[in-house]
Amino acid sequence: MVQRCRSCSGHYFYPRSGCPRCGSTDIEWSEVSGHGLLVSYVINYRPMAPADPGTAQIIALVELDEGVRMLTNIVGTPAEPDALPLDAEVRVGFEPRGDWQLPVFHLVGA
Repeated sequence: MVQRCRSCSGHYFYPRSGCPRCGSTDIEWSEVSGHGLLVSYVINYRPMAPADPGTAQIIALVELDEGVRMLTNIVGTPAEPDALPLDAEVRVGFEPRGDWQLPVFHLVGA
């Protein structure tokens, strides 16, 4: 779910009280596809707790089909540049973190 402006129909992320495009406060939460593309990433070899410090973490910028960009993690793929082609298709999954479910992404076909 991401916010969508009812005035200009644009989706946006991070959540805020007004549309960053047109300034309208007529907004709603909208279900999105969960599909997108890998735009950029960095491999973090020294992740902070609660992540396992012995496992590299892929921090990624993903652009959803609806045009929203978000920072997230890529999971289920080796933390190696050869395994992370830019513009690769990704699909959302959710990982429990305490009382929350955080969106993470998997490469399609991986």
